[in-house]
Amino acid sequence: MQIVCVIPARMGSSRFPGKPLQPACGLPMIIHIAKRCLLSNQINKVIVATCDEEIQEVCQQYGIDSIMTSESHERCTDRVSEAIDNLGIDFQPDDFILMVQGDEILVTPDMLDTVIEDYKQNAATVTNLLSRLYSSKDHLDPNVVKVVSTPENRALYFSRAAIPSTFRDNNAVAYQQTGVIGFSRKFLREFSLLPQTPLEKVESIDMLRVLEHNLPLRVVHTQMETIAVDVPADLERAEMVLRQDQLVELYA
Repeated sequence: MQIVCVIPARMGSSRFPGKPLQPACGLPMIIHIAKRCLLSNQINKVIVATCDEEIQEVCQQYGIDSIMTSESHERCTDRVSEAIDNLGIDFQPDDFILMVQGDEILVTPDMLDTVIEDYKQNAATVTNLLSRLYSSKDHLDPNVVKVVSTPENRALYFSRAAIPSTFRDNNAVAYQQTGVIGFSRKFLREFSLLPQTPLEKVESIDMLRVLEHNLPLRVVHTQMETIAVDVPADLERAEMVLRQDQLVELYA
């Protein structure tokens, strides 16, 4: 089985323009993410998928593989699908495509391996890593996508609202969606052909497309805290963590 990691990234973020190239601890954010993904010994290839020449040039400077994609994609999953189609690799239907969004600066090889091992055991067509939320501020933040799931690790709903509610229990355990999502090669192609759905558009969360088409979406959990960089303050917060992160010493 081939395992390919694709990191979609673009300069045109509405909340934080140019964020993939913003520096943290002396390295552009996109380079941190790619180097951290390369630390997993289960992944056969790591590649950045972008529509911006600036990102491709920086990847070349640091020896990171990249591929150019269309500027028209609204969803990162569609960018990943195009990249996989154009890699020139003879994929089998059950090969594993691991998408790591270009703002998951604290991703670790252990997180990636957790998703990969779960796929090897369960062969779920799509699997999303969830990370524990420890801050009530994050729980209320609409930039943080929250997820509720069944005891059998099947996603029930994704929302920018604070779910589950703390109305009756202030200590209710909450998880956020991370930008670490694995697809079988076959399902990634099928997903890209599904029409967008009403709740997907309302919440601006592409995984709701899976649920609204009544398809199963598996989740796996990590107790590690992650910070997806949506606004400049997130990068400042993440950089504080990186300064104490031993993984940085392995690649920086």
